[in-house]
Amino acid sequence: MASSGLQIVGFLLSLVGVSATIAATFMVEWGKESQAKHRTYDGLWMSCSGTSERATCENYKYLLKLPIEVQVTRALILVSLFLSAVALIVSILGMKCTRFMDAMPQSKVKAAVCGGGLFILAGVLTIIVTSWYVSRMVEVNEKAHRLQNREFGHAVFVSWAGGFFTVLGGVILSLRRCWGFSGSSESISTNQLLSTAKSNYV
Repeated sequence: MASSGLQIVGFLLSLVGVSATIAATFMVEWGKESQAKHRTYDGLWMSCSGTSERATCENYKYLLKLPIEVQVTRALILVSLFLSAVALIVSILGMKCTRFMDAMPQSKVKAAVCGGGLFILAGVLTIIVTSWYVSRMVEVNEKAHRLQNREFGHAVFVSWAGGFFTVLGGVILSLRRCWGFSGSSESISTNQLLSTAKSNYV
């Protein structure tokens, strides 16, 4: 029961991480640029510009004309979300609280571990590409005019948090293999001791 509870905790943590990553993907505040009272917010899918009182937003029309950091970040975030979707399906098949693959306990454990590994890969990918985006923002800001202040926005922190929780949940799901094998080995050794004791008594 305890191991099943830990699996649920790991799965829920990963689910929270994936949800945060999805939210960050559609947030418009990945990059901010301010010049006097005029502000511009750049997301992965659209940009907004205007003052603090009124702003207008517009979707990106031409992918190849976007900055390289936006193109790469958007592509790798989508890859991370695809891996997370596969991990969700595989993890559900391998969790002890579900009835899938009950006839194949070893395969069920491997499915949970595989799902955890995919969560880890997706979370690490999100953290890496978000950190790279931030480094690009810092580099651009250093080369920008003094009147222009370009920096990263709130979506970056949401993306970092999403990657962290996804990795944490994946680690918990992956460690389940060790606990599962140790538990099964302990039960096997206990059965062997009981059978040996019975044979000696007879």
